[in-house]
Parts: sequence; C-alpha cells; structure tokens
Amino acid sequence: MENILIITGQLILAVILGGIIGIERERIGKPAGSRTYALIAMGSTLLTILSIQGFSSYANFTPTALISPIITGLGFLGAGVIIFHKEKLEGLTTAAALWAIASVGIAIGIGWYLIAVIAAALIFLILYIVRKIEFNAKKKNTLWDLFDRK
Repeated sequence: MENILIITGQLILAVILGGIIGIERERIGKPAGSRTYALIAMGSTLLTILSIQGFSSYANFTPTALISPIITGLGFLGAGVIIFHKEKLEGLTTAAALWAIASVGIAIGIGWYLIAVIAAALIFLILYIVRKIEFNAKKKNTLWDLFDRK
C-alpha cells in the first residue's frame, strides 16, 4: 500500500509541474498547453517507474530500455509542433519545452523530486523571464540590432 501512495504522489507531482509549465505556454497562445505538458510529465514518470519497479525482476532488462524511448518519442512529438511559417521556424521552443518536461517526469520517476522541482522552475524561468527580456530588447532595438541579419 505504501508503494501505491508513493507512486500516486509521484504522478500527482508530475501532473502539477507539467501543468504549471503548460499553463504558462497556454497563456501566450502556444499549441501545447497544460493538458499536453501534464500528460507528458505524468507519462514519462509512469514509464520510468514501470522501468525500474515493474521489470526489475527480469534478468536481461535494464531500466533504460523504457526510459530511452521516452526521449525518442518526444523528439517525434516535438518535430510535429515545429512548422515553417512566413519564412521562419515556429515551435522550436515548444518542442524543447516538451522534451525538457519529459526529463522532469523521468527525474520524478527515479525519485529525484527536488531536482525535478528545480528543473521545472528553471524551465518556467527560461520560458517566462527570458521571453520578457527578449520582448523588451526587441522593443528597444538594442541587443537585437547586433544579431539582425537583414
């Protein structure tokens, strides 16, 4: 029973952290929102738990056998959100954030809760704070003049 409570807690933590990141993305109108991020975080957590606990009795099974396809699958999913629109690529940040939230789920699945929370906080800071800095820099035509290739 204790194991079920721990796993439930892990899944809830994954949903919360993924949901927070998703809400931030949804707030600015990105296609992947709170449900997507929460599901990816929870799914990667569950697959990691299954890898470690569910198949540990098999002699030739290593935990990475289910963890590595998470990363590959997220690469495929991320590629689906990247589009070429009006002569520029869109969706790269969304794809990267989806991949990053899956790693948060993996960290939760192996029991690295503090690392998962720190990583989720850093993801949030990158998505929220850096976007604000970029927006202000573009608005003031300062830093961006150095990198303008036109």
